[in-house]
Amino acid sequence: MMLDMLCVGETMAMVTPANPEPLSEAEECLLGYGGAESNVAAHLAEFGYRTGWASRLGRDPFGERILAGLAARGVDVSFVTRDSTAPTGVYFKDPDLGQGARTLYYRAGSAASAMTPEDAGTWPLEQTGWIHTSGINPALSDSCSALTEHLLDRAGANGYKVSFDVNYRPALWGVGVAGPRLLELAGRAAVVLVGLDEAETLWGCSTAEEVSALLPGPRHLVIKDSAIEAVEFVREQDQAERVYRVPAHRVQVVEPVGAGDAFAAGYLAGLLRGDKPEDRLALGHSFAAWTLGTRADYRPGHGTRPRNYDPEQHRAGVG
Repeated sequence: MMLDMLCVGETMAMVTPANPEPLSEAEECLLGYGGAESNVAAHLAEFGYRTGWASRLGRDPFGERILAGLAARGVDVSFVTRDSTAPTGVYFKDPDLGQGARTLYYRAGSAASAMTPEDAGTWPLEQTGWIHTSGINPALSDSCSALTEHLLDRAGANGYKVSFDVNYRPALWGVGVAGPRLLELAGRAAVVLVGLDEAETLWGCSTAEEVSALLPGPRHLVIKDSAIEAVEFVREQDQAERVYRVPAHRVQVVEPVGAGDAFAAGYLAGLLRGDKPEDRLALGHSFAAWTLGTRADYRPGHGTRPRNYDPEQHRAGVG
């Protein structure tokens, strides 16, 4: 089966208080899961696209829960390797109760951190239009970094395009290492999504135009300026660059975790079905707004199958 999008990256078990109280006081917690790339896959699957998720999980109950949950949301998980020697990563969410939310990660030595370029040999790279990954993956280990580079190297030869969400995680690596590495990887992708705050931290950019000057390679460059706007730079085949800006929605924020993944999924859904730049940016804002209204990384129930969905058209890719 041809996939519209194959998402690659780590997903972890997630523990969060059942009630709006800090972890240090919680007596009851909920067990879920979350990961940047699998969040995108789940959103896109609900929207009607054929998505897969490729990664490694421990052969443990957390891994079972993640596989069952994503499969129930319509994501193809047949490309996931189970590892008997390494665990599934876990993270804890300390709710935002007026002092800022915290996320505590326990992922060192996780099964996903053992991914290598050889893993990609079992994935349907010639049967997907797009690969989606993020800057989290190369931060996990040297072998994961090599895998990300491998996927970018293979893109042209295998006929797919790569979308890359910068997703800088300071807990995983410092700016001195992450800055140049993420700039290098992003510069080779067809689509790049990055927050303006990330770009300022990593590369010293204070405006969307400065980010654009630093990343001339991607066909589609999307800069998210928090609650203000999203800007897309489209590099046309005639070498012209066109700029599109769409203000963000005003929403009551319950928790910001997962909103960036939701924006990426909404934008990519619009790109896949051929929406105009303003419409795909607006769709990204809409997906993010729904997620901002919940404590979950993923909020089901808002997707609709694209009108006039033509599988052959979407197999060809966009841009």
